[in-house]
Amino acid sequence: LVGADIIKNEITAHAVAAQQEIPNTQTILEIGGQDSKIIIIRNGVVVDFAMNTVCAAGTGSFIDRQAQRLGIPVKDFGEIALRSDNPTRIAGRCAVFAESDMIHKQQIGHKTEDILWGLCKALVRNYLSNVGKGKEIKPPVIFQGGVAANSGIKRSFEEELGYEIVIPRYYDVMGAIGAALIAVKYIKNRKIKTNFFGFQTAFRSYNVKSFDCNGCPNMCEVIQLFSDGKNLLARWGDKCGKWSSNLAI
Repeated sequence: LVGADIIKNEITAHAVAAQQEIPNTQTILEIGGQDSKIIIIRNGVVVDFAMNTVCAAGTGSFIDRQAQRLGIPVKDFGEIALRSDNPTRIAGRCAVFAESDMIHKQQIGHKTEDILWGLCKALVRNYLSNVGKGKEIKPPVIFQGGVAANSGIKRSFEEELGYEIVIPRYYDVMGAIGAALIAVKYIKNRKIKTNFFGFQTAFRSYNVKSFDCNGCPNMCEVIQLFSDGKNLLARWGDKCGKWSSNLAI
């Protein structure tokens, strides 16, 4: 779709970007809008990683939803939480239970800042006991992903770990930066011309169509992606690869 020169996973991309920013990085805590992960680096090499389960508790989307429900701008979430001197205990292991617990605490009169600070602490405890379970977290510890903008989450990590948490300048796009750095190195080392189509691809129009393949009893639904209404870019959904492996048919 974009003319990629090389394909790498997001773990590698985040690790490359973090080490570009902080060369001696040993641990990356990454919490984005939909998932969270931890990456362990030793001597410049990724030696271990883990990602969250299907539960959304602790991700950016969950925090956004709670901020919206409480009627506060999400950018102020952390600042308001840090005003608390009496955090409320919140059940943070499940998004449904956490929200239910927050509503209950509101109903019995707890202050908003106490609930938010309690939620920050709960989400960090959940992250460390789930995503970070069994991982040796050593400093420097880098916090990446959009949730790194939440000062309440950052403070909670520092209190739980006993380490300073470093937030890179471009914390919310570190995966993209890492992918770009990998591609640049790949092109330079091979002294070849890039296949990248350019940033104008973001402004093209895209549409999806589908059809049922009658080639066998599976009756696969094949999805087709077009640009500008006519240029076929990709197909997927077929189990045998008949359509996805050949755009000419």
